Amino acid sequence: MSLKDKLPGQLGFGTAPLGNMFRAIPEEEAQATVHAAWEAGVRYFDTAPFYGSGLSEIRLGEALAKYKRDDYVLSTKVGRVILDEVEDAAARDLGEKSGVFEHGRPNKIVNDYSADATLRSIEDSLKRLKTDRLDIVWVHDIAQDFYGDQWLEYFNQARTGAFKVLTRLREEGVIKGWGLGVNKVEPCELTLDLTEAQPDGFLLAGRYTLLDHDRALQRLMDSARAQNVEIVVGGPYSSGILAGGAHFEYQKASPEIVARVEQIKRIAAAHGVDVKAAALQFSLANPAVAAVIPGASKPGRIAEDVAALSAVIPAGFWQAMREAKLVSERAPLPIDEVKA
Repeated sequence: MSLKDKLPGQLGFGTAPLGNMFRAIPEEEAQATVHAAWEAGVRYFDTAPFYGSGLSEIRLGEALAKYKRDDYVLSTKVGRVILDEVEDAAARDLGEKSGVFEHGRPNKIVNDYSADATLRSIEDSLKRLKTDRLDIVWVHDIAQDFYGDQWLEYFNQARTGAFKVLTRLREEGVIKGWGLGVNKVEPCELTLDLTEAQPDGFLLAGRYTLLDHDRALQRLMDSARAQNVEIVVGGPYSSGILAGGAHFEYQKASPEIVARVEQIKRIAAAHGVDVKAAALQFSLANPAVAAVIPGASKPGRIAEDVAALSAVIPAGFWQAMREAKLVSERAPLPIDEVKA
């Protein structure tokens, strides 16, 4: 059974913003956003202990407690254990993502991908989420952006710890699937090459978007599809810059990125296209992609995402994007699906 068979549709909700990513979100706004997603028909919700030191899981659990557990699919992540001990959230060393959750809870975060920590992390997540089971578990952030030159050490800890635990839990029917939840292509490549680990998919954030997809096309998408390992695309708006925000890769966008987005906006305006619609439909056009999970922190954003998914985009837009070399010649586009 593929990842597509395990997910209820192509659109999910990435709940990192509920962990107070970039700003402190009022509790009522966070709850209203989850309920707006539900009312819009979204039935796949992804979270992680890392998002606000458990805040995203707590808020999501509170909101989803109103619905039947069998009616939705839930994924969270392992690799970070959240303690009762507190620390300065703004002073954490998060590699390239420094400050992203400085408005989250102050609970200390411990990086640990061992077998014991994986089981503890799952147990803690179940409590925060107020549920008795998880559907999919991703191994979180074993990559260069968080750990620099040490990332392979963390990867190997996960290979001998988390990978084995999650494989066993899947075989026992405790979870439906597992994989990596990362912002880089290389850990996914390494995992595909392992003989002892057989993931169901990857949650790849920010690496298969309108702004950044070359490396994923060159190194991952075809080989993942050949092994029936499908991709959930996280961060399809590239941390917000493609949805009118100012961030790219969780930091303030560089002038070069801003200029590229302006190019995309001009072509979109000329063809009457919403950039958000182009971003979502671009990601989903690749046959290796099972779903896309944009984040939101305001209820109104959910309706925009749902509308973007079904918006009609003229072929001329995609042709213009190719001609301007704003999308790779190798990237499957919606117009290619029509031709096929």
